[in-house]
Amino acid sequence: MATLLYHSTHGSDDPTRASFPYIAANGAVEAGHAAEVFLTGEAVYLMKDEVANAMVPLGWPPLREVLAKAIEGGVTTYV
Repeated sequence: MATLLYHSTHGSDDPTRASFPYIAANGAVEAGHAAEVFLTGEAVYLMKDEVANAMVPLGWPPLREVLAKAIEGGVTTYV
């Protein structure tokens, strides 16, 4: 089992790109790996409930659902 670290600087200005680290981390957890997400810059604002609840990436579930799955799967987030 590997531990994968995903880094993001994207925030509410691009909901799709902002969601990718958590989508990828969820995929890693489903494949049996450990995953961590490191947020810097604008991505830090994703940790605010009102921002996460308003984000809907194109072609993916809302960020609040993706984050809930990440938390349930044990994905660690560093801010």
